[in-house]
Amino acid sequence: MDILDYDNSRAEAFASKMFQFLNGGMLSLMISIGYKTGLFDAISQLKPSTSEEISQAAGLNERYVREWLGAMVTGNVIEYDPSTEKYILPQEHSTFLTRKSGINNLAVLAQYVSLMGNVEDKIVECFRNGGGLPYSEYPKFQQLQAEETARIFDSKLTNQILPLIPGIINKLNNGLEVLDIGCGRGHAINLMGKAFPKSKFTGCDISSEGISSAKEEAKNLGLTNVQFEIKDALLIEELGKFDLITAFDTIHDQTQPTKVLKAINVSLKNDGFFLMQDIAASSKVEKNIDSPLAPALYTISTMHCMTVSLAFGGEGLGTMWGKELAVKKLDEAGFKDIEVKNIEGDIMNYYYLSRK
Repeated sequence: MDILDYDNSRAEAFASKMFQFLNGGMLSLMISIGYKTGLFDAISQLKPSTSEEISQAAGLNERYVREWLGAMVTGNVIEYDPSTEKYILPQEHSTFLTRKSGINNLAVLAQYVSLMGNVEDKIVECFRNGGGLPYSEYPKFQQLQAEETARIFDSKLTNQILPLIPGIINKLNNGLEVLDIGCGRGHAINLMGKAFPKSKFTGCDISSEGISSAKEEAKNLGLTNVQFEIKDALLIEELGKFDLITAFDTIHDQTQPTKVLKAINVSLKNDGFFLMQDIAASSKVEKNIDSPLAPALYTISTMHCMTVSLAFGGEGLGTMWGKELAVKKLDEAGFKDIEVKNIEGDIMNYYYLSRK
């Protein structure tokens, strides 16, 4: 490049961005700690308080809390009054940081940063040699995903997500046969089982730990209309058995998602419905530039969703496979009347409705 073409102002602007990236990455780790330790929950209930008062309220070591507060203050998350040496979390900030915020809670997502960091060196080797990392490399991923999705399911599943399918609530009240693919810890199935006692619900997942947790939750809820199976999604084919099949943020992780979609289609009754929740993204990178979470989601894709599929020689769709490709694959699998919808307040997901 000719030195005369070098734009100093552009270079300085990018250097400023790099500082933002570095600070944001580190700050995400501290936000994750604040969420895991309950610090945000504790501070949100306090009037302006010293580090001693905050640590006592949270039941934590003051020296660590004080250093953490330094990061929060300089990161403009928490406000500090030097004259009183007291800290306060503005209500406008706590809305996105505490457990009671439900679907607005974004601090829960910060935990993905440290989780992805645990496999960074192994992902670097995948860049060099290809292949991928299996699910066993992510022992805490399912737990985190269950926590993340529960905030959506608890507030939206039975009153907004399911009603996207015309007339489905009345049908569920009367009794349907429902299957959830990749149910994880089974929270969605258990919520539906509790809400619609006349319907029968089955959840399947390859994780024995997830299925065990699902069964435990169902037992605690006293549910008798749900069951859980350790089963690969490729093996679900039960010709025309189910009225409704759901897949919540799981299809893009599959080793063979095209075959799974075809198996789902075969397993539906005539005119049965398939409800697929997946990441709100385009298959075209240029259409994701203005998406507020696109860089984070491409990162999670590279370091988890894509690689777990490639680990078994799969298609490696990744988190950001996008709406265009998703609709194409649904069509190729034999689904009809395909619609893509949004839920107010859920910026993470699209909801694909289709019929056999």
